[in-house]
Amino acid sequence: MMAGFLDDDRPAPKRAHEIGQDLSQLSVAELSERIVLLEAEIERLKEAREKKSASRSAADAFFKKA
Repeated sequence: MMAGFLDDDRPAPKRAHEIGQDLSQLSVAELSERIVLLEAEIERLKEAREKKSASRSAADAFFKKA
């Protein structure tokens, strides 16, 4: 059966960072890794915001001319 599959020694998957979570148990390396990941996510969010803003501006301009 598959019961042994669930009891293996593989490390548990890392949990995603949660805003406000306790950071006291994280190492300096883990904190640095999270900073890099969060900075990349901030850039991704800024790019999405810019694209949406550009689309909105284009739509506003189109409908104002009509």
